Amino acid sequence: MTHLQFLALLPFMILATAAIVVILLIAFRQSHTVIQVTGFVLMCGVVFAMWYVRDALPREVPPLLVVDGFAALFTGLIIFSVLVVGLLSYIYFEEREENPKEYYILLFLATLGSAVLTISRHFVSLFIGLELLSVSLYALIAYLRNRNNAVEAGMKYLVLAALSSAFLLFGMALIYMETGSMEFAAIGRVISSSGASVLFLMGIGLIVVAIGFKLALVPFHLWAADVYQGAPAPVTAFIATVSKIGVFAVFIRFAQAVHLQENHLAVTVFTIIAIACMIAGNVLALMQQNIKRLLAYSSIAHFGYLLVAFLSGNAGVGAAVFYLLAYSITLLSAFGIITLLSTQRRDADELSGYRGLFWRSPLTAAIFTVALLSLAGIPLTAGFPAKFFILTAGVQQHMWLLAVVLALSSVIGLYYYLRIISTLFAAPPLTPVKERTLHPFFYAATYTSLVVLMFLLGYLGVFPGFVVDTVAAFLKV
Repeated sequence: MTHLQFLALLPFMILATAAIVVILLIAFRQSHTVIQVTGFVLMCGVVFAMWYVRDALPREVPPLLVVDGFAALFTGLIIFSVLVVGLLSYIYFEEREENPKEYYILLFLATLGSAVLTISRHFVSLFIGLELLSVSLYALIAYLRNRNNAVEAGMKYLVLAALSSAFLLFGMALIYMETGSMEFAAIGRVISSSGASVLFLMGIGLIVVAIGFKLALVPFHLWAADVYQGAPAPVTAFIATVSKIGVFAVFIRFAQAVHLQENHLAVTVFTIIAIACMIAGNVLALMQQNIKRLLAYSSIAHFGYLLVAFLSGNAGVGAAVFYLLAYSITLLSAFGIITLLSTQRRDADELSGYRGLFWRSPLTAAIFTVALLSLAGIPLTAGFPAKFFILTAGVQQHMWLLAVVLALSSVIGLYYYLRIISTLFAAPPLTPVKERTLHPFFYAATYTSLVVLMFLLGYLGVFPGFVVDTVAAFLKV
C-alpha cells in the first residue's frame, strides 16, 4: 500500500479505531458520559480526516476498495447521521437500567460496515461491509431485551438478514461463474463485450432480491415495520438512515459499473418495484396508529422515489444524494422527538400520545411539524426540492409513468402526515401526560440539536443551490 492509498483510507481507519477505543474505555470502567464524549470526538475526527485527504482523491486501493468523491459524499452522510444518533442514544439510555456501554461498540462497528459499503468495488468488500453492518444490527435491535418486543424484532431482522445474505452469495456465485471476476469494473467490461447472458441476469436478480430485503423494497419488506417498532428509537433512526445509505451507495456503484440501467429487462423490473413501493408504502402507512410503523412504511415509499433517481442513471445520482440528505435530516428530527418524549418504560410511538403536544411543548411540536411537512414534500422545506430534483431527473429520461405515480402517491402521503400534524394541534387530553425529566444540560443539548436540524430543513428548502453545487463538485472527483 502506498502513502496516498493509506492517506485515503485514514477516515475509515479512525472509524475502525473508534470501536477499539470504546472497548478499552469499558475495560477501564469509564462512565457512559466519557464513552459518549469520546465517541463524538472520534466521529468528528472522521469528518476532519475526510476533509484532510480530499486532495488525495480519487484513490484506488486494489482490488477491493476505491475512495473517491462519491464515497466521500455518502460517508459524510453516514457520519452526520451517526453523530445525531449518538446524541439521541445518550439521552435514550441515560435513564435506563441496562448498561449502554457495549451499545456504542456495536454502533461504531455497524457504522464502519456501512462506510465500507460506500468504498466497495468488489464483491468481497461488499459482503464484508454488509455482514459487519448486519451482525451489529442484530444485537442493537434486541439491546433492550426485556421490553418493546425487542427480542422478537431482533429475531425477525436476523431471519431477513440471513435470507438477504443467502440470495446475495448465490447471486455473486452465478455472476462469478459467468464473468470470472468479482470486481465491479471487470464484470462490466465482460458484459459490455459479450452481452448479458441468462446466468448473469439470474445473478443480478438474486442480488436485487438481497438489496430489496436490506432496503425494505416491495415485495421484500416483510417484517420491516415490526423491526422498526421493536428496536430502540435511536436504533430505528440508525436503520432508517445509516444502514440504508450504505446499501444504496454500493448498489449505485455496482449498477453504474455493470451498466444496469441500460438493460431493458432490469429497467422494467425496477420500474415495477418502484411503482409498488410508492403505492404500497403510502397505502400501508395510511392505516397505522403507531408512529414507528408509519415511518417504516413511509420509508418504503421514499425509497420508491429514490429508485426513480436510480433509474435515471448518472443524471440522477446528484438528485439521489440530495434526497438522502433531506430524508436523513427529516427522519433524525422525527426520531429525535420520539426519543425525547420516550419514558423509561416505553417509547413514545403511539399516535394518541401526541394529542395536544403543541399545548404542552410548542417547540417540540414545531420541530415535529416541520419534519412531517418535509417528508410530505411541502414547499419551504427540504423535502420539496428533494422530490423536485428526482421528478426532474425522471422527466428528463422520459420516465413518464414513474413521474405520474410519484406525484399521485405523494398526495396519498400528504394525508397521513397531516393527520399526525392535526393530532399535535388538537385539544389536549383531560388526563395530564407525564413529561420526561432530563438533566438540564442534556435537555438543552438535545433541543439545540433538534432546532439546528429544523433550521437545516428550512435552509435546504429555500436555498438548495449550495448543497447541489457541492454534491456536483464531489461527484466529479
